[in-house]
Amino acid sequence: MGQLIKLQDYVSRYQQDIFVYPSRFVRLKKQQWDKWHKAWEANESFNPESGQRYTAGTAEWLEEEKEPLMEKLKGLLKRGKNEELEEYEAVGDEVTKEEDVLEFEASFAVRPETIDNLKHQFLDQLYRFQMKWATSTLTEKSFPDKHYYYDEKLKYFLQRYPDTYLVMFNPIFLLKKAPVETEIIVISPTEVWCISFLEEEDSAVFSGSKDRFWTKKGKGEEKKVLNPLLALNRTEKIVRKIFEIHSIELPIKKALLTRNGYIEYPAAPIDVQLIEKRTYDQWFQTMRSQRSPLKHVQLKGAQALLQYCQTASVKRLEWENRDES
Repeated sequence: MGQLIKLQDYVSRYQQDIFVYPSRFVRLKKQQWDKWHKAWEANESFNPESGQRYTAGTAEWLEEEKEPLMEKLKGLLKRGKNEELEEYEAVGDEVTKEEDVLEFEASFAVRPETIDNLKHQFLDQLYRFQMKWATSTLTEKSFPDKHYYYDEKLKYFLQRYPDTYLVMFNPIFLLKKAPVETEIIVISPTEVWCISFLEEEDSAVFSGSKDRFWTKKGKGEEKKVLNPLLALNRTEKIVRKIFEIHSIELPIKKALLTRNGYIEYPAAPIDVQLIEKRTYDQWFQTMRSQRSPLKHVQLKGAQALLQYCQTASVKRLEWENRDES
């Protein structure tokens, strides 16, 4: 499952420490999946009379057992500044670790019939968990558009790619005090992909050129569509410039993707891959077969990009109250 490290301009906990959260997510996913799988194989079942959900967790995973953060911090204001800072950092680390584990408790009400159904239910719950990590932190939160919870393209990257792929879904960069929305950026252990979708009805044919508009032939009349390479090239230039500034050596590739249609562009630039219905399966399997672990240069590249992203968020109420105190 790809990891959503940035969605639009929403606050993301990956921005807090990109060197910690990706590996933590992989461990958490594996831990929960192992528990789910073992419980399923043991043929445990849902008991309607008890009102208990079918869960793979144990009492240590229950949210109620987490001591509220503010209770742990109450005594800090009475101590000296140095002592307060040290204990605050220790407590903050402890609560953060607890929250990261406890907030994802995999559960389902009815026992899935097959292992595939089990996987699908698990991935759907994990998707919602990813959305939480990509739109909130311990102290801040953003208010994502609800359609992202059902966005097919976003789910495509998060549910069908390896855990080591870091996804920036239409991030908004703040460059020279001006916001710039970009295409999808996927940071793998070995390269960075700038990806633009060009999809409409099934078997549509897009005729490409250097002009501002392309022609789409499909059901009904021909129509013009904005040249998708304009936004794709802009995205690649932003990534390349940031990498140059921070001396990041990671190959950058561009892909124009239409899974259900065709692209006719004989004179297409050689630096962009046109992935369409005839070539999609091969490209997709190559992407999915990536087995490299998370790499330092990959995380360093992600960190550099996140530094330039715009973020719109508000402080959680309990932290606003603490600041006022």
